[in-house]
Amino acid sequence: MEKIIHVNLPQGSLEGMLKIPPKSDGIVLFAHGSGSSRLSPRNNFVAKLLNDAGLATLLIDLLTTKEDENYQTRFNINLLTERLKNVYDWLKSQSDTKDLRIGLFGSSTGAAAALQLAAALGEKITAVVSRGGRPDLALDVLDSVSAPTLLIVGGNDFGVIELNQKAYDQLVCHKHLEIIPHATHLFEEPGCLDAVAKSAQSWFQRFLSRHLSSSR
Repeated sequence: MEKIIHVNLPQGSLEGMLKIPPKSDGIVLFAHGSGSSRLSPRNNFVAKLLNDAGLATLLIDLLTTKEDENYQTRFNINLLTERLKNVYDWLKSQSDTKDLRIGLFGSSTGAAAALQLAAALGEKITAVVSRGGRPDLALDVLDSVSAPTLLIVGGNDFGVIELNQKAYDQLVCHKHLEIIPHATHLFEEPGCLDAVAKSAQSWFQRFLSRHLSSSR
């Protein structure tokens, strides 16, 4: 099943693309970074690989069109976290998704929002993956994250590597820091985004899929 969905809020409607392959028992909610959207080619590439592995995905804009025009709003981590919680609540209210385990995939500032939500919801979030993220922007709550967390960063993404290492040191959950050789922030180099997608797929299959997680 694949369809456009809307999460209606007082501030406006958030539009997203929901895809649920047959027999999915887990869904990955994408938290986009500043200046990005549900149309992000990189996140859509990752989502397709997850769908191919039998995992459902929801790519959704966390800001209304008007809000996204405001530079400061894009970096409002608390607002992004609140919107992510709104979408989480929507997933739990829908017959097609209410029973699915939920994982979070965050990029850039979206990674901080994903980790803040994971810290707030505890075991209700089953796994987290950050791609070129800014988990350091959620530093104060990282020790409350219980979901297995994978931080992926480019080997040539200087500065961001150090910020991810700082965040990694604060995490006390099951965790892994993966550095993709030669990759810069957007993983545009040949084979780098594919490496990100495969790592995310493996992580979510391991911790999000009931069949695989129960047999590990």
